[in-house]
Amino acid sequence: MATSPDSRETRDAKIDTLHEQLTGAVERLVSGADWARALEFAARFRSRSFNNTLLIWTQHQSAFEAGRVPDPTPTYVAGFKQWQALGRSVQKGQSGYMIQAPVTARFATSTPQNAESWRRLERFEKPRPGESVRSKMIGVRPAYVWDVSQTAGDAVPERPHPTLLEGKAPAGLWDGLAKLIGGQGFTLMRVPHEGMIGGANGLTNYTDHSVAVRENMDPAAQVKTLAHELAHVILHVSGRPDAVAHRGIDEVEAESVALMIGAAHGLDTSGYAIPYISSWSSTVEGKSPVEVVQATGERVRATAVKILDALPTVQVGFGDPPGLTREHQGRAVIRVEPERSQAEPNTGLPKQTTELAGLRSL
Repeated sequence: MATSPDSRETRDAKIDTLHEQLTGAVERLVSGADWARALEFAARFRSRSFNNTLLIWTQHQSAFEAGRVPDPTPTYVAGFKQWQALGRSVQKGQSGYMIQAPVTARFATSTPQNAESWRRLERFEKPRPGESVRSKMIGVRPAYVWDVSQTAGDAVPERPHPTLLEGKAPAGLWDGLAKLIGGQGFTLMRVPHEGMIGGANGLTNYTDHSVAVRENMDPAAQVKTLAHELAHVILHVSGRPDAVAHRGIDEVEAESVALMIGAAHGLDTSGYAIPYISSWSSTVEGKSPVEVVQATGERVRATAVKILDALPTVQVGFGDPPGLTREHQGRAVIRVEPERSQAEPNTGLPKQTTELAGLRSL
């Protein structure tokens, strides 16, 4: 069905509004503490892209200040029909939170190695015999989700939640992270004290493919350090053409991934040290600080999700209501947004950084 000029104008106006809201949300992340709080929130809503977690966060805060929701932090969010599938309905007068949903198209070719040979298929067009087909995101459109507090109906079940004693590491987290480091071809060592690794808590050696973590810390600090070093292994082992310009961002990324992994396991995140955004977001030539923060946030989120999906540990929820089945999520692909990242097998992570950094969901 063709889009009418009026509806197209309305859609474009909503997309402009989303862009303005996103820009404002990013510009309010002015300190390391602000960035850490945003990441902690993103860890609890990691089925959403970094951009959409910021949009949900901002709009829920406004709803709370207006008295439309009882708590300052959302619990679970889902689309209108997703809530209906779970036996709940949106309460009258509750406005949804507008987010970005992907617009995709199908492309086909008989010579997939030739990048210029891909042609876009029409809506009901079938590929020719022998052609390869792939889908590609070509834009975004506005979609809406509602927090559980904006709905009424059947009770929402509780997910298992990690419980930790102070200084203790979550059960199975060290072993899970260690297995992933080994799966990347790195040897893990525990050293008695920081003097053996230049005064650091942990050290990744890209030359001999080894990771070292000092033992004279409590278990929670050790596992946090291990997560930090795993992030380096996944994101930075192959280096970057612009490594000098981005040396500071590499540390921000590694600590941010570790923070999200910790937050997903109920660890105290107050001890994570992330520098002021102004000290690293303006270091990329040709990119605005807002663009750098958004790209870094999504790269961090995608990497943390890959790691979390590969761990056999008890974790906090990822933002979708319990009971939302694959069937429900499948309908959401059409009507809301296909946001849940696909879990990798628990035997390890893909070794190509490009897979982890790809923006596969909104």
